[in-house]
Formats: sequence, structure tokens, C-alpha cells
Amino acid sequence: MIKQLRLATIVMSLFLVSFTSYYYSIDDVVTAMRTGNANQLSRYFDSRVDISLPGKSDNYSKSQAEMILKDFFASNKVKNFQIKHRGENKDGSLFCVGTLQTSNGNYRTKFFMKQKGEQQVVQEMGFEQVE
Repeated sequence: MIKQLRLATIVMSLFLVSFTSYYYSIDDVVTAMRTGNANQLSRYFDSRVDISLPGKSDNYSKSQAEMILKDFFASNKVKNFQIKHRGENKDGSLFCVGTLQTSNGNYRTKFFMKQKGEQQVVQEMGFEQVE
């Protein structure tokens, strides 16, 4: 009886998992920001991303954006990221504004995510140094 119950539980779990698709959330991006991991962060990028850094602002391919952020995080070791405000626009896009605390000071940081297909992807990021 116990074996049948275990088997039924496993089969039901597999059945339910097969219907779930992975959904990137704003929390995934925040977690990547807190670690300063450009590789992890780039998983959530759209195919092209607007990135604005002090002295540099452009629209980059996903791989270029990852390299730009790797350089930025290498020069500014991330200590923490604190969310100040986050929300959802009427069109379903998500946004987050916070403070990125680094070894070289704090940056007001914003990013926007938009629904693309089955998931939300980052389309814009901005970093502005605060005094």
C-alpha cells in the first residue's frame, strides 16, 4: 500500500511539473544584482538591452551587455542591492528602482522587464552614481 502511494505521488508530481513553464521574475533579477554576477544576470536579458552607465549608454546585444556589466562589476565590487520601489505598468511590464551598493559608492539602479513570449525579460538597465 505504501509503495503504491509513493508511486502515485511521484507520477502526480511529474505530471504537474510537465505543465509548468519557467517564468523569470523580477526577484530573479534582484538576486543576480545582489551578487553582481553578470553571467547570471544576462540569463534574463532580451536579445537586445539598453544599458546606461556613467559615461556609457547604448543598446547592446545580449552578449555585449553581459561583457559591459562584467567590466562594471569588476570595477565596482557589489556589496548589496536594496529595492526602493518596484511595480507593474498597465501593459504588464515590470520595473524596479533600487540602490546598488558597491566598493566605489552607491548607484541608483533601475531596470525594466517586458513580457516576451512566455516570460519576462530585461530590456533596460540604468546605473547612476549617487553622492
